Amino acid sequence: MNFGSSLFKSKPKPRIAQSPPVNYLDLRTKPYYIVASVEVGNTTTKSILTATDMNTGKTYIANKTVKMTRDVRAPKAGEEIFARTINGTALTKESIAELVRNTLIESHERARLDIKTDLHFVVRSTGVVAELDSPDQVGAFIQALAQGCLMAGVPPRLMTPAMSIHNILEKFKRYTMIEKVIFMGAVASCFPPQGATGVEVVANEMEGELATAGIKEGSRWTDVDFRNPCLSMDFGTTLDGRVTSQELPYAHTIGNLLGLAGAIPDAVVQGTGLVDRQTGATLDIFDPKMRPEYGKEAQAYADQIDEIVVIEKVPPSRTKYGLVPVNPAAAAQNNVVLIGCDVGVNGSDMCKLSEIGADLYSSRGLKTLFGTLDLVSARIARRLVEVGIEEGIVTRRTALGVTGRAGISGNKPSLILEEIGNLELYDEPERNVVFVDDGLARGAAVMARCMNSMGTPKNPLGGLREGRCILKERMDFESRKGAAPVPQEAAPREETQAYFVGGHKRA
Repeated sequence: MNFGSSLFKSKPKPRIAQSPPVNYLDLRTKPYYIVASVEVGNTTTKSILTATDMNTGKTYIANKTVKMTRDVRAPKAGEEIFARTINGTALTKESIAELVRNTLIESHERARLDIKTDLHFVVRSTGVVAELDSPDQVGAFIQALAQGCLMAGVPPRLMTPAMSIHNILEKFKRYTMIEKVIFMGAVASCFPPQGATGVEVVANEMEGELATAGIKEGSRWTDVDFRNPCLSMDFGTTLDGRVTSQELPYAHTIGNLLGLAGAIPDAVVQGTGLVDRQTGATLDIFDPKMRPEYGKEAQAYADQIDEIVVIEKVPPSRTKYGLVPVNPAAAAQNNVVLIGCDVGVNGSDMCKLSEIGADLYSSRGLKTLFGTLDLVSARIARRLVEVGIEEGIVTRRTALGVTGRAGISGNKPSLILEEIGNLELYDEPERNVVFVDDGLARGAAVMARCMNSMGTPKNPLGGLREGRCILKERMDFESRKGAAPVPQEAAPREETQAYFVGGHKRA
């Protein structure tokens, strides 16, 4: 019998990037660049400490401290409710700052690191955009996160980029190219979309930017070259991500993903009675040891959910899509395709998902429930890619990257890879699709180094897939733009500060 026949051919194995633990003694003795990623999301609030080996460019997770955002303290008298999570948890600037402070301090204590002496940079981001009225309001939220960092003892200089090599720590000066190239707003060699008036295209653009950069970094632990052109998909509670072009030396954002993601399985689980009907999450009952069932029953329930989930190019009339503020006019002006995921209109049919969840759990149990949710996530990923293909922004050359709890947990990577394979976009899907843990945190590590012109030419993140380092092209580009001859001290500090603190405006 020929065991090499297609009958016995094993399924492609998904490439899942997970870095090994870092040696804590090395953090103080070797050139590790330590960055704190502070994320306040709809479901979880995290302080993730990353340590990047500046010789190899590989990033390790030094500590991950995670709290449930719903456990934030209640608003006090006189405090203004500034925002709400997608499940209605009220947030004030003061409560956000305290949550960030406590989480940041705890993560450093667990890592046995000192905030004032061991930390090198802090990047802040948020996925809480559902109750905001416009994309530009995210900047104020980022400022509230900054206040929490200051309360934790983070020196202000660790939240702004260096203006010259004199502001770089002595042990990192050999790794910076700040005297050759300057930061022009492109993280991992891709410019963000921005309208002529400065109005953002989508409220969670910074999350998409970080996730894309983080997947680029995480892919280094695999054999997938996730550089431009690429499509990133971050399946947090809300969906974010971007599609990049293949221009040199800097690509442009030609697509943005937005809407609902992890909120979809959360809504299904909220109908089971196993979690709170408003704030409950799949994380509350997820068991990594469980073996989900993917039989006919799970397929049938996945079909029902698939019919309720809407995935499409965002209509030009929408100002919110999947509860995420969006500006289709600015997107059109920038030639950016907006791809959204919704349930009804701005989550109007989420109750239907809970009804399906109630029936599913009562009749079939947890194994079929989680099998269904895995199938649903895989189908959503495939449908998002399909829209990109239909709109002409995703091609055979585009690398695909997935991060976020609703995209990498359980058996989802294998199922997503199988769904992508069914599109027949690639001859070898497993060499073009990568799954990365903690994409936002890894992206924060990349952003911090980009803002300080630190890179690894021998193992580049910038440039095109299968291409070489683009340092020379960047220098030529900046020279043509008149940027290279300008001393770093002459760069407008207010603009650079606005870029970082607001998470949107670029210098």
